[in-house]
Amino acid sequence: MNRRIFFMSSAAAALAQPPSDTVRLALIGSGGRGRRVMTEFMRDPNLKVHAVCDVYEPNLEQGLSAAGPGTKAYRDYRRVLDDPEVDAVLIATPEHWHHRMTLDAMAAGKDVYVEKPLCHTPEEGQELVAAQRVSDRVVQVGMQRRSYNLYLEARDLRRDGKLGTVRMVRTYWLNSRTQPRRDEFRGPIDWQGWLGPAPAVPQDPLTFFNWRSLSAYSGGIAQDQGCHIFDSIHLIMDAGYPVSVNATALSPHVEGMDTPESVVVAAEYPNDFLAVFTINYNAMRYAMRADQLNCYDGDLARLDIGREFLRVFPRDAPETPEFAKEQPGGFAQATIDHVMNFLHCVRTRDTPRATIEKGFQAALIVQLANISLAEGRKVRWDAEALAAV
Repeated sequence: MNRRIFFMSSAAAALAQPPSDTVRLALIGSGGRGRRVMTEFMRDPNLKVHAVCDVYEPNLEQGLSAAGPGTKAYRDYRRVLDDPEVDAVLIATPEHWHHRMTLDAMAAGKDVYVEKPLCHTPEEGQELVAAQRVSDRVVQVGMQRRSYNLYLEARDLRRDGKLGTVRMVRTYWLNSRTQPRRDEFRGPIDWQGWLGPAPAVPQDPLTFFNWRSLSAYSGGIAQDQGCHIFDSIHLIMDAGYPVSVNATALSPHVEGMDTPESVVVAAEYPNDFLAVFTINYNAMRYAMRADQLNCYDGDLARLDIGREFLRVFPRDAPETPEFAKEQPGGFAQATIDHVMNFLHCVRTRDTPRATIEKGFQAALIVQLANISLAEGRKVRWDAEALAAV
């Protein structure tokens, strides 16, 4: 697989070079998130949306409408990768497709922006990391906090010693989800094309519209949101692979779903600190600006960071911040900046901010947490063997 990716990507890249600074993009997966990120790409005046691909006809039609006249329509992502006019792909499909599509896109000589989580299992992540090492393709994972100036400033404060020694990071993410989304198909769908590598099951809108809460297609809401939080912890703490992960959770409360909404994950790192992530989608519904908080407990100061604020509370006055920064709209801007970083790297061949390895490290924490929940034990990670033990 690695040799195949190296030789195929090198040959395909020679056929798919843009004439100037123009980057020709194809969107694979034109649901709401895919269309939203595609519009951020379209802010670049030298970006052309060449094609849109989706197995669900209503999503395909909406994606084509958002992309504008002249955009090609595809229903099979493999035909997108065969198109020599495509330079880069934006993969915004359900999680269970990310690994296969990213491998195939690299092999076809396409640069890749793939939404998080990068992969569905540790084994998939290991294969992606190995493939990237022998590929010349640019791959950016959609973990936009790595392009958010607020989080970069928090990292610099920690590096400068403003917090002292940080032994624990505490986080929460709160929301409300008590019922599954109930909807019906409003047009044709290629059901086998949607299932792909997942087990064969009968066509069902409950599955299609609630895949984030079903373990065949997702690591659950803890993985969907937790990879964002753990990646930001890795960024601020200069951390990567864990030593071990332990988790506990309540049983699922949403009818028909098999992943929990209330989960606590504790990760231990070789940097000698703990990161504790708590997610509860059985809370009240919060305004987005207030739905999450991350506290870095140093022995000199505590740093609190959310979506749109950063505050530092000193040891001698823990109720009054000595540093406070509010940034309304900053989280939305971070996605734009992340996309622009990817396009910069496509043109210059620089290394993007959220590499495949960083994407794997973030997804891995909650994948190990899910193993911990299934087996009722602490799961250790062997960083040299890249394996759970």
